Amino acid sequence: MLKVKNVTDLYDMRVFTDLGDYFGDVEESIIAANKVFGWKVKATKNSFLSKVLGGAKGVIVPHHMVKAIGDVVIISKAAIPNYEEAPREEQ
Repeated sequence: MLKVKNVTDLYDMRVFTDLGDYFGDVEESIIAANKVFGWKVKATKNSFLSKVLGGAKGVIVPHHMVKAIGDVVIISKAAIPNYEEAPREEQ
């Protein structure tokens, strides 16, 4: 059976990757043309985002990256920003 949730019920819901890493919390939804376009996820203390982003407050996860919504939100690991440093040249 398909369960329906209000968009506002998802605010402050915890977000995890499909690998089981805690990603952050839903801050708000982005709606365009009466459809959910994406989710603004805030970097919270001890989340994967706070470690990767440093001073940034969060990211926008496109809705097509969301795999499941229930007690928590599960997103694809492809939504994880890639912030690896460029290799340094040795002198």
